[in-house]
Amino acid sequence: MTEHNAVQRTLPHVFLILAMVILLFPIWLVFVASTHTNADILAAPMPLTPGPHLLENYSRAIVEGNENLGTSALMMLKNSLIMALGISIGKIVISLLAAFAIVFFHFRLRKFCFWAIFITLMLPVEVRIMPTYKVISDLGLLNTYAGLILPMVVSATAVFLFRQFFMTVPREITEASQIDGATPMQFFWRILLPMTRTPISAMFVIQFIYGWNQYLWPLLITTKQEYYTILIGINRMLSGADVLIEWQIVMATTLLALIPPALVVVVMQKQFVAGMTDREK
Repeated sequence: MTEHNAVQRTLPHVFLILAMVILLFPIWLVFVASTHTNADILAAPMPLTPGPHLLENYSRAIVEGNENLGTSALMMLKNSLIMALGISIGKIVISLLAAFAIVFFHFRLRKFCFWAIFITLMLPVEVRIMPTYKVISDLGLLNTYAGLILPMVVSATAVFLFRQFFMTVPREITEASQIDGATPMQFFWRILLPMTRTPISAMFVIQFIYGWNQYLWPLLITTKQEYYTILIGINRMLSGADVLIEWQIVMATTLLALIPPALVVVVMQKQFVAGMTDREK
């Protein structure tokens, strides 16, 4: 019986360690490649231990970038950060106000407005991409931060999640605020918003990663190197037909691209879990 219990306790840990090895091994290869020269990487077999060129490769990636691209990783990281923060903050603000209006205000066609927003989830991004591009082009927002951010700041998913949370708020709180003479916006800022901080944190993590990983939209509207995001930059590094790809710089840039979203998840892990499980609701 004791041996059987020991096997039951050990087996999940074995599978967990195996899964971690499978997930982390490609990242380890990226890190190892970023510390070697291009010749070492192209040699067969490639080394599996870190090399002596870590500082050299990363400093060059951050300050100079790839010869094929001509844009530093620092510039592309800044563009991706601006885009991800703009998308996540914009989506949260607009979704909060939309959900607040749908739940706490009684007006004609209220349900129709909600379902009109919700039904946009059924439209694939590819269906909306060309009309959106035409609008942004006509407004002269190509190769601008506004063009990168504005088409992405409306989220039916966030509106739905905030609406569901607001519907759980006791009506006694709303009535008490009305008796105290609070205006709707005072109720929103002073009472409702503090209660929603954990769902907001969870939505921020989700939308930040969503914005950081955007590829198709930045690829369409950015033609100037100073507006390349990190994913577009990595793709451009690999697209040179007549230029030798500097794999050590590509791998260093790829690893740098993992750091910001990983930091957001690590720093906001508790708030994310609490927001997704409604622990403080």
